[in-house]
Amino acid sequence: MNATRKSVRAATASTAALAEADGSASEGVLDRYHVAILGELQREARLSNAELAQRIGLSSAPTWRRVRWLEEQGYITGYRAEIDRRKLGLGVLAFVRVDADRNNAAATRELEAALRGLPEVISCHYISGAGTFELQVMATDLDAFSRFSIDTLLHLPNVKDIHTSFSLGEVKAAGALPLGHLNCGQRG
Repeated sequence: MNATRKSVRAATASTAALAEADGSASEGVLDRYHVAILGELQREARLSNAELAQRIGLSSAPTWRRVRWLEEQGYITGYRAEIDRRKLGLGVLAFVRVDADRNNAAATRELEAALRGLPEVISCHYISGAGTFELQVMATDLDAFSRFSIDTLLHLPNVKDIHTSFSLGEVKAAGALPLGHLNCGQRG
């Protein structure tokens, strides 16, 4: 029995060592290197693999395998550039609460699909409390936002009413996700 326990422990240690070497996480648990990769890529997604490896303290090959694994598992869903909206002439950022006319699954799905198709809507959340959806909408100016509200938003299926607040200044935008809650003390 004691020999069996030792061989099980050795097999478990061997599996953990293999996961550590190939960059995958055993049983979907992220180790400190995975979390470090996520943190560094959130700060600067254009890092070369060599720069990323140096920052997290691994060699290039295991770093590349870990990034690939994080992408395959859906932890990393894409890479994008942060663009200054004002330089593009998008001076208005509005927060719009949309109240749905009917609150049933089919009507909600129909409205969701319509909202997804609007490029002016940069964020949309199904919310609790008053209202059905909370949108972030960008427009060049107040006149353009007004036309968008009247000509587009109010004509979407099942929209009962809209309520708008305007951003007077950004305090924090496009922040990185917090990673401190991830338990990385078990491995790595």
